[in-house]
Amino acid sequence: MKNPRTLALHDVGQRLWLDNISRPLLTSGTLARYIDELSVTGLTSNPTIFEHAIGSGTAYDDSIRILTDAGLSGEALLFELALEDLTRAAELFRPAFDLSQGHDGWVSLEVSPTLAHDTAGTIKAAARLHAQAAISNLLIKIPGTAEGIPAIEASVFAGIPINVTLLFSCGHYLAAAEAYMRALERRATAGLDLKVGSVASLFVSRWDVAADKAIPGPFRNRLGIAIASRAYKAYRELLVSDRWRRLAVLGARPQRLLWASTGTKDPAATDTLYVEALAAEETIDTIPEKTLLAFADHGQVNATLGRETSYAEDIIAKYHQEGLDDNALAARLQREGVTSFAESWRKLLTRIGQKSQPVRSAVSA
Repeated sequence: MKNPRTLALHDVGQRLWLDNISRPLLTSGTLARYIDELSVTGLTSNPTIFEHAIGSGTAYDDSIRILTDAGLSGEALLFELALEDLTRAAELFRPAFDLSQGHDGWVSLEVSPTLAHDTAGTIKAAARLHAQAAISNLLIKIPGTAEGIPAIEASVFAGIPINVTLLFSCGHYLAAAEAYMRALERRATAGLDLKVGSVASLFVSRWDVAADKAIPGPFRNRLGIAIASRAYKAYRELLVSDRWRRLAVLGARPQRLLWASTGTKDPAATDTLYVEALAAEETIDTIPEKTLLAFADHGQVNATLGRETSYAEDIIAKYHQEGLDDNALAARLQREGVTSFAESWRKLLTRIGQKSQPVRSAVSA
């Protein structure tokens, strides 16, 4: 039976993706249950998620031994492990992908976060992972950094489905949307199919973690939602623009806005705060597993995110009065996101190397 609370989000036009993956989640049947009962229609991953999944416990040890014995190490081994999981997850989401004709049912895999400021390296890595995976419903994640934006355009032009990650502001979102549209316009000129999947992932709760010490009272935990509201207005305006309509007539589909980092960080706030506030038509909410279960238990859809942003702008203005520069903070949050993912990546590679060492030692003995 479908959970009525998560189904209510579908009814307003939002899709729920799970912001987590692990081998036990797949082998236990838990992900299949979330699909059947909680209306989950996609999945995202990132380096920190894989660090938690692969780096701890023993669920991946057998695969690490087999891949090490086959001669793989480092990032090559890590990507093989990730693709083993994502291939299984993609199969579970294939019915949603087929039913929506490729609009939904995606899984995501990120290029190495060490490439966040390397345009050429990112382009090569995205092409390599896309070809290696050979999964029709796999999005390759590329950070929306200054160096990532041209890589996004090049990859979409090459026909690679892209999840633009680590976006923190309306300006970040619009840069990603511009790259997507430029790539589609180039494909149209070249006579290529315009159905190339893409989402733009705006991180929300990290705003409040960073900024709430600057302001007291009722505005706490509201800045992230206000920033999201500003981006949503820009998104809706873009979808009715003449430029987008010309692409849509040729078969293009929107690069949907995806809410990321929607788990509540403040223990004094409701655990469904961001999910409830960000219910919105033609969006995706990728939800941490704990938050998904909390919303399924007691979440409410009382209203949808409005296209008018006067209240959101009032909140942002209040933070400005307290000395906060939202553009500077967005840039800082993106830098910190890149650094955090790169650190998780390095820790994971070190842990895999430790798990592989006994196999290499046995082979060389």
